[in-house]
Amino acid sequence: MIMEFEYRNHGTCSQAVQFEIEDNKLKNVCFIGGCNGNLQGISKLVEGMDVDEVIQRVKGIHCGYKDTSCPDQLARALEDAKKKLAK
Repeated sequence: MIMEFEYRNHGTCSQAVQFEIEDNKLKNVCFIGGCNGNLQGISKLVEGMDVDEVIQRVKGIHCGYKDTSCPDQLARALEDAKKKLAK
């Protein structure tokens, strides 16, 4: 079963990230706003990856002086989605 999610980002140029999870695999990642080329690249790189592996790889990445980044927000979004799926 495919589950769709949208997460409102905090502290980044991108406002939100939308994605789907099917069998714990990440699909159709789309960032709203932000650095278009970089975020398209991230979206393509994580396509089809295991959710837990994406979290492990991108959680804690900072953007310049900020305590977060678009990849870090994706990790937070995935953690949030996992909690919702566990209910």
